[in-house]
Amino acid sequence: MTLPHSGLTSLLAGPGGWHYRRSLASRVTLLTTLAVGVTIAAVAVGVYAVLRVQLQANLDDSLIKRAHSVASDAAEIGAVWQGSSISPMILHAGDIQIGAIRSDGWLWMGSQDDSVPEPGAPELAVAQSRAAYSIRTVSTKSGIYRMVSVPVQGQSSAVVLAQSMQPQERMYKRLGLVVLLFGGAGVIVAGFAGWGVATGGLRPVRRLTYAMERVARTEDLQPLRVEGDDEVASLARSFNRMLAALAASRDRQRQLVADASHELRTPLTSLRTNIELLTQADASISGEQRAELMGDIRAQIDELTTLIGDLTELARDEPPLPVVESVDLADIVDQALARVRLRAPSLGYDVRTTSWWVIGDAASLERAVTNLLDNAAKWSPEGGTVHVHLEGGTLTVDDEGPGIADADLPHVFDRFYRSAESRAMPGSGLGLAIVRQVAERSGGTIEAGRAPSGGARLSLRIPGSPSPMPRTSPTSRPTRPSTSQTGATTA
Repeated sequence: MTLPHSGLTSLLAGPGGWHYRRSLASRVTLLTTLAVGVTIAAVAVGVYAVLRVQLQANLDDSLIKRAHSVASDAAEIGAVWQGSSISPMILHAGDIQIGAIRSDGWLWMGSQDDSVPEPGAPELAVAQSRAAYSIRTVSTKSGIYRMVSVPVQGQSSAVVLAQSMQPQERMYKRLGLVVLLFGGAGVIVAGFAGWGVATGGLRPVRRLTYAMERVARTEDLQPLRVEGDDEVASLARSFNRMLAALAASRDRQRQLVADASHELRTPLTSLRTNIELLTQADASISGEQRAELMGDIRAQIDELTTLIGDLTELARDEPPLPVVESVDLADIVDQALARVRLRAPSLGYDVRTTSWWVIGDAASLERAVTNLLDNAAKWSPEGGTVHVHLEGGTLTVDDEGPGIADADLPHVFDRFYRSAESRAMPGSGLGLAIVRQVAERSGGTIEAGRAPSGGARLSLRIPGSPSPMPRTSPTSRPTRPSTSQTGATTA
């Protein structure tokens, strides 16, 4: 048999499913009321039981004392055996039936009404000195009696007292009713107290909920007010950290859009101008001029393509799903060098690398290293040398250019930052920003400084190991020798 979807959902929800559809305040109120109600019920039952036992014990002590009082009066006991009755005044009470029983079984009760309980085997055992006393509860037609017997000193007989339990039972009923009323009142008070606790305790939560709804409605990311130092205050601080992260992300996005629109305007304007010149050109434009215009257009398209790619890379707040693997950073440097040599064949490259295995995205790492080498090639003079050194997880790239001014050092890795000297050179100001982003995602760092030759030094540190990582088992590469060559391919 198959159940319909709704029936299956209800079945899986179980009998307690309704509980989670109720508000938190109602659940707190209900749980508080139940907890206090159970406590009150337990206390009430305990008090009732203790009081009943204590009252019963007091009644038994009173009956035993009165029985001993009668048994010690020899004159009264003698009157019993002469057929006279015992005066109830000796007990200072008129609600007690008095009797006696001898060891031979002869008994006498002050009242001959069959509703009064008659002594039995326990009382006979006391008269025969086989028990110090007896006390028990006896049921008759007229009700329940408490019967006690004590021996008479010097005689083979015992005095028997029987007292009706009806007054005691009425007292028990009144006591039970009082306990029930006070218990019910306590449960009602507990319900109101639970509602008050839930209302007051959840007021900060409701205030926090209203504040977050306001943020969602107005997109105002101002921090929330934090009151106290409890769990709700900790939750508010967590929301504030989330709002701060959202505000920072939104500010970065706005800044990226603003900077991108500014950077895109220049190549687009130049490209449009050159295209308009070509469309308006007549036979007066020579072939050499036309070729120059086409070269400018291709260069501007390449610059625009690079800029859009860099923007796409930096626009991601979260990295894409990379192919994370164990790679040798020295191999990454070799691949990046092969590309940069094609772009700057007039430069020499002094390369010294040792194997350094890292866990990361090979494509992103190669792009970061390529950007470092492109930056060094751009600033190196014609015929200069780019020094590349990889050892112990630190990749150092030195150029022989003018170096980085002290005022520019804190900003060289910012998006779209370009120093006064670099504004006349090609580039978007995003290459080093991408390097920093890749370094942070790989758990590393990037620093800028001055090389011993006076040029710029960029140092990229990536955590790893000189031996292959457990994910792969490539053969370890030997240390590459130091080479220095101009315009040749060296490794």
